[in-house]
Amino acid sequence: MHESQNKKFQSRLSPFIFHSILFDDGTADETAQEPTFFVDLNLDQVINKITRGKDEYNLKPFYYTIPNDVTTIQYRQEIFRDLSEQIPQGGRPSGENPSLLNCIKTFAQRMQTVREYLDYSNKLYYKYQKESLFLDAVTIYSEAVQSLLRHLSIPELKSQGLRAFREYLSAYVQSNRFASLLSETEKVKVDLSSIRYSILMRSNGFTVSKYNDETDYSAEVEKTFAKFQQSATKDYRIKFDNSLEMNHIEAQVLDFVAQLYPATFSSLDSFCEKNKDFLDKTVTDFDREIQFYVAYLDYIAKLKEAGLNFCYPQIAESRDRMAKGAIHIFDKECFDLALAAKLVSEKAAVVCNDFYLAGEERIFVVTGPNQGGKTTFARTFGQLHYLASVGCLVPGTESRLAAFDKLFTHFEKEESVQELRGKLEDDLIRINQILTHATSRSIIIMNEIFASTTLHDAVFLSKNVIEKIIALDSLSVCVTFIDELSSLGQKTVSVASTVDPQNPEVRTFKIIRKPADGLAYAMSIAEKYRVTYDHLSKRITSGKRGIPS
Repeated sequence: MHESQNKKFQSRLSPFIFHSILFDDGTADETAQEPTFFVDLNLDQVINKITRGKDEYNLKPFYYTIPNDVTTIQYRQEIFRDLSEQIPQGGRPSGENPSLLNCIKTFAQRMQTVREYLDYSNKLYYKYQKESLFLDAVTIYSEAVQSLLRHLSIPELKSQGLRAFREYLSAYVQSNRFASLLSETEKVKVDLSSIRYSILMRSNGFTVSKYNDETDYSAEVEKTFAKFQQSATKDYRIKFDNSLEMNHIEAQVLDFVAQLYPATFSSLDSFCEKNKDFLDKTVTDFDREIQFYVAYLDYIAKLKEAGLNFCYPQIAESRDRMAKGAIHIFDKECFDLALAAKLVSEKAAVVCNDFYLAGEERIFVVTGPNQGGKTTFARTFGQLHYLASVGCLVPGTESRLAAFDKLFTHFEKEESVQELRGKLEDDLIRINQILTHATSRSIIIMNEIFASTTLHDAVFLSKNVIEKIIALDSLSVCVTFIDELSSLGQKTVSVASTVDPQNPEVRTFKIIRKPADGLAYAMSIAEKYRVTYDHLSKRITSGKRGIPS
């Protein structure tokens, strides 16, 4: 659509002006790259699975771009709600799909067919075959647009984005341009369908002529020879190729038919030339952008079927000091999205956790036994905030999360020979970069920092880092083996992973508020794998080697 036409449609939109189904005012950053913290939080796995099979839409830039304003987050949450809710029986066209989400999927399938026809048309050689596919593409597109408008024309539609798009689509369908496209398409199709012709076959060629009501003797021939039929016979009829590709004989026949009906085929030529840019940009942009919602809802559908909960988080725009005891940030029954997808596929149980920060609390210090879910908790905190920041539903039954300007992670990584620096030096450089660029609105997630140095040095360095974060007033999660970090002030909160009281070898993967107790339960792990002092002594004296499985 030309820019002047688009402005004309937009002027008719009331009370909303439609810009994008993803942004209430603005557009996406198509150059956005995967954030550096994605790998640490396993968000790379999540987004890869969400966008799998939808490469043609190039959805990843949408998930890589944080809107940075609560208005856009709320704009998207409203659309998610509309797509998730069932349309009442009386509010949808008879015989159609019961949810708006399914209606959107049907529209997307039709638009995909349109693109396939247009792409295939460009690859074909014969002119009239190309034009036939083009005509089919226009027909499917027109029907898809009108059908979508019917499904959007329900009173239950509440989101500003979908209501504004409905107004745009209504203006577009009522426009002279779309009406002309419909009438011209119908006329060309009627004219083409009225064509009748005959082919006279000879030993060395054929003749094509207009059909002049010649008698069809097929039925009489079959009737005459029916009395000689005694049993089932071999079928010698030639089966025509059902592929779209024409051969040179078919193309020659079509050329002869075009010469017999020059006006009809001239109209087809003019139609294709006039409407070569028939696709409306706003409609095609919608077709792509709506997949952001469809893909995410499809991804979490399997998790919801497994009994896991998702909710629309409230977004706390400011983290100013609150009254003592006031709940500031929280999530109930949350879980690691990447881990949950893996466990559900394996039909294993998913453990959910709760957390909250109240009043002046800003930093979770996570301690407890190894392999008890500490790192998973840290990842979950980061995942929740990032997904909430792009307007998605998050794991949990109820949630209030913080708006943030930047998200930083510091997880252990392999040493690089090219960098020519030790692990401790690398930790210090990376953490310094985080603290240099972090603000009071940032989120910092650290996992086992300074584990490569002595306990004395680790305590000294870690305390300095936490004190810097306290001074910044940033939200943070710090997974650590240093219990002293959990009691550095009112802004730190001690949480710990737990074990089964009756059997310390069994991890519950529940993270609860409790003072750090210094219990790593290393002895239970050693007992489990028979590597205690007594086990090793017996194996050495008996001559056995290797660690038992």
